[in-house]
Amino acid sequence: MAKGKVEIYVEACKSCRYCIMTCPKKVLGTTDAVNSKGYQYAVPLHPEDCIGCAMCAQICPDAAITVYREAK
Repeated sequence: MAKGKVEIYVEACKSCRYCIMTCPKKVLGTTDAVNSKGYQYAVPLHPEDCIGCAMCAQICPDAAITVYREAK
């Protein structure tokens, strides 16, 4: 299985949680931390499980997520 890496631009995240609901491996979640706008932002809670599918980046309405995939 391919490995991926998720990067989240926390200032663009508005805590819609679409990425959390979409991730097939349940990599993403939220913490109690908030960005400068007061939103709890998404974070990779289980980054080791990321398969690089980029479904989270595709569904993010604010383009706050970038996914990198390991080259084979």
